[in-house]
Amino acid sequence: MKKIGALEAGGTKMVLGVFDPSGRELERLTLPTQTPEETVPPMRAFFDRHGVDALGVGSFGPLELNPASPAFGAITSTPKLAWRDYPLLDALRGDRDIPCALDTDVNAAVLAEAELGAAQGLTDVVYVTVGTGVGGGVLSGGRLVHGLLHPEVGHMLLRPHADDPNPRGVCPYHDCCLEGLAAGPALGARAGADARTLPDDHPAFIIEADYLAQMCVNLIVTLSPQRILLGGGVMQRRALFGMVRRRVLELLNGYVQADALLNHIDTMIVPPALFPVSGLVGAYLLGKRALQARDAQPA
Repeated sequence: MKKIGALEAGGTKMVLGVFDPSGRELERLTLPTQTPEETVPPMRAFFDRHGVDALGVGSFGPLELNPASPAFGAITSTPKLAWRDYPLLDALRGDRDIPCALDTDVNAAVLAEAELGAAQGLTDVVYVTVGTGVGGGVLSGGRLVHGLLHPEVGHMLLRPHADDPNPRGVCPYHDCCLEGLAAGPALGARAGADARTLPDDHPAFIIEADYLAQMCVNLIVTLSPQRILLGGGVMQRRALFGMVRRRVLELLNGYVQADALLNHIDTMIVPPALFPVSGLVGAYLLGKRALQARDAQPA
């Protein structure tokens, strides 16, 4: 039986799995994300021990995803300095000649949700994770979007809320970007407390919902997705979904005349079905695709 290795590489933890080709998970391992010197050897040992036949990786970024680039498979200008310009895919593969695939963690997640989760049967979907950072994966016309680099949804620029005590946000790169205004650290700073302890009607969540709604409107008018999936730790506050949906309709003001928005927005802006393993399942699917492509090559 062939085995497919999968890795969801995150800023705080690495989640590794081994799957059979049907998608049955055989084993999982979670490691803290430390330096590459500390983190990569036990990951390689895990995949070596299982003798995986292919490897799929969904990773934090930015990433070099151009196969023609000498740096293909590397983490590039990440704020996680120990991982900057690190050749992740080569380090994991080592000298083993196995098919490998790499994409962003959120592209892996949107792939998983489109094939097995909350967006099955849809061709145009956006998955946004709102946690310690904000990232977005995009499926357009049934294909994962890369383009110039890959989507960086978390750094779209927004209009600050009039009641935000920190309207510039906390991003070290940009003032007034989505991540700087809506990620967990921004929410906590705005609330002046652990947001998990606050009631649903706290003003911090009203501001949060406005920023997430602005993001959804921007995605709707630029990418025209059939569904937007909102995951991550912040979105475990389920009351946010209703607040975001209402604000989206207010901001659109009837401009986009789509039944999915006007009458069924509760099924258009939704939580992911596979959270918290969307990224890991997506990494398995990336590895499965790489294995199928290798097997399809003429001998």
